[in-house]
Amino acid sequence: MSKEGIISLGEAFVDLISADQTNTRYQQFLGGATVNVAVGASRLGIPSYYLCKLGTDTNSLFVADALKKENINIDYCVSSSEKKVCSVYIHLDEVGDRYFHKYVNETPDEWLTVDELEKELFHTGKIFYFSSGTLFNDKARKTTEQALTYAEESHMLVSFDANIRLKRWESEEKCRERVSSFMKRADLVKLTEDELLFLTETNTMEESLVKISNLNIPFLFITMGEEGACVLHDGKRINVPGIKVKAVDTTGAGDAFFAAILSRFHEKGVPVDDSQLKEYVQFANKIGAIATTKIGSL
Repeated sequence: MSKEGIISLGEAFVDLISADQTNTRYQQFLGGATVNVAVGASRLGIPSYYLCKLGTDTNSLFVADALKKENINIDYCVSSSEKKVCSVYIHLDEVGDRYFHKYVNETPDEWLTVDELEKELFHTGKIFYFSSGTLFNDKARKTTEQALTYAEESHMLVSFDANIRLKRWESEEKCRERVSSFMKRADLVKLTEDELLFLTETNTMEESLVKISNLNIPFLFITMGEEGACVLHDGKRINVPGIKVKAVDTTGAGDAFFAAILSRFHEKGVPVDDSQLKEYVQFANKIGAIATTKIGSL
């Protein structure tokens, strides 16, 4: 049987971005790193499945409708009358720059559970994708571990984005320990430059890449904003410069980058040489750059 599709496990958000500097009127957007990747992959023509728990509240209905409009399969999501989808408020400062203002989660213990996962789905998918957004909560972590086991048993490519948000963790030490342990089980990992330095507790890119190489991650992608990205593979580092654009909102650029990487691995397979790997990153840089030219993480 031919396997296809990217399965994303995570938590959906509603991003409420201020319409002006009074920070009293908001534009509503679909958000969340794993959602962004699922939508990005779908827009690039890859079958995408999203796994999460949704509620019956207004935000949940907005999320479900928006995902369907993006051709995301949500048949394997679970609905609960208790669940409230999280809201993230993004405000504008006096010079017009956006900043995180408030994160609202009314049901912090409502997550997809182990017994709510459909094992059969993993037999059909090609790539499994997750982030640390389901690792700081014990219930969500157990579900993630089970999903990861299903993916490994089904010989799926495993992809992981650290996407670290320290405010969600009880300590920096716990975050480093847990994120690093899951990175070891992934075939593809994406980090920002800051996340790389944080996880390795180093001060320079060179030092951090040496230290993280001990994890033996097959493909490690490091995004560096407008400077582009690099990939560490088979003991070699390949640098790929960024693409200059007039950025309006950088939120979600890294997610667009990773969606593009996953689309290339899905469509063309594991790169056969450094030249093909570089082409994958060049394509991802382009998609990430385009994502910054409009408001919203998508």
